[in-house]
Amino acid sequence: MKELINRIHAIETEQRRRQSSPLARYNKGKVHAKQMAFHRCLKRNRWVFGGNRSGKTECGAVETVWLARGIHPFRPNRPNVNCWVVSLSQQVQRDVAQQKLLYYLDRSWIREIVMESGSKSSPEFGVIDYIVIDNVAGGTSRIAFKSCEAGREKFQGTSLDFVWFDEEPPRDIYEECRMRILDRKGHIFGTMTPLKGLSWVYDEIYLNKHNSPEVWCEFMEWSDNPFLNGDEVALMSQSMSAEQLQSRRYGKFTQANGLVYPEFGEQNVIEPFDVPTAWHDAISVDPGLHNPLSCHWYARDGDGNVYVIAEHYQAQRDVEYHADRIKQISRQLGWKNGAELTVLMDSAANQRTLNGQRSVAELFREQGVNVNTRVDKGLYAGVNRVKTMLKPLNGPPKLYIFSTCVNMLREIKGYFWGSGDVPVKKDDHAMDELRYYICTLSEPSGEKLAKTQVERDKERLIRQLRSRRP
Repeated sequence: MKELINRIHAIETEQRRRQSSPLARYNKGKVHAKQMAFHRCLKRNRWVFGGNRSGKTECGAVETVWLARGIHPFRPNRPNVNCWVVSLSQQVQRDVAQQKLLYYLDRSWIREIVMESGSKSSPEFGVIDYIVIDNVAGGTSRIAFKSCEAGREKFQGTSLDFVWFDEEPPRDIYEECRMRILDRKGHIFGTMTPLKGLSWVYDEIYLNKHNSPEVWCEFMEWSDNPFLNGDEVALMSQSMSAEQLQSRRYGKFTQANGLVYPEFGEQNVIEPFDVPTAWHDAISVDPGLHNPLSCHWYARDGDGNVYVIAEHYQAQRDVEYHADRIKQISRQLGWKNGAELTVLMDSAANQRTLNGQRSVAELFREQGVNVNTRVDKGLYAGVNRVKTMLKPLNGPPKLYIFSTCVNMLREIKGYFWGSGDVPVKKDDHAMDELRYYICTLSEPSGEKLAKTQVERDKERLIRQLRSRRP
């Protein structure tokens, strides 16, 4: 009887220990909403761009433990998992990723620790080569640590279930790791603070320039982590430059001249829904033959909110092809006046070539697409109006883009100022036709904004000048 009581007591003690473990505390409330979104995402190439202390490394370590242990709550669990944790250097490995993993790994799960340097009796003070742990789905799992400073050759030859990049790796190492997960249909995830500017990660992951359906990313900032002290956040923010804040607080990619639309964020991206025909407003086109032709369908509700609901974006096709696609997508949307389509287009479309051939506008009209080239091409006024709709001074955004409009989203994320206060003329086709449309808008309710003093003075001066004419 005494032996039975001791056994029950031991089981209860073990249960209490496990319920109070770091992993249990994380599951019960230490995890915040952005971290949970990362854990729930089932795509095969996931990245968290986070400021320092936003919780990005925390969720990467927990994800690794869940997968290696075979206890992931949202993904199919595998037995005998083989994975890599990739850090920039062995010192960073020891001080960051390795420490986090040891914090969340219950020591009773560990079968073996093999050290690169230091003692396995105190692995937190040395550099670990790999850890073998029990996997509840069967067998054991192997978590190996890799350092980018070792070079690409050290990343060859092994088949893996997943790779965790703690901070941004060189591109050649990233590509090598992609090869390692190929035969096991594995996956990759990364957690990083973007301190290298517009690197390959910016193009391949954030802009997703290849439009891969398996790429997913999100930003974490200090305010996403409810466990940071608000006073400390405010104090630290005051001590940083605007550029430092963008990367170290908000996890944003930065460039010397800055984004044209820093107001754009996840609040402006929405999932598609059935848009009432009454909201259908206009189609806007930036023409191109060798370059991409960008065409988007714009809807507007009774409150003046604009929705970009569909896109056609393709290069190296002729006018006949583009006109056919515009008509086809319009039919699919049930677009108003579908038989007499009219699109907004740059006035340059009226220009004829030197040999006297027909203009782009004329070619579209011949294909049954009417062209309205009376658009406002004012750059600064257009940019300012788009900025105001992305993030008004008060209230929610007035401009929303469907997540399916991947090319417009890619362009707006990568639209930067160049020299001379002019945006860089690169990948800006959707940005041009977005401005053309936004500049056509009047106030939604028919109410005019109160005129500024400058506008009133200007009108008064014009009236005075006109009254003096003979």
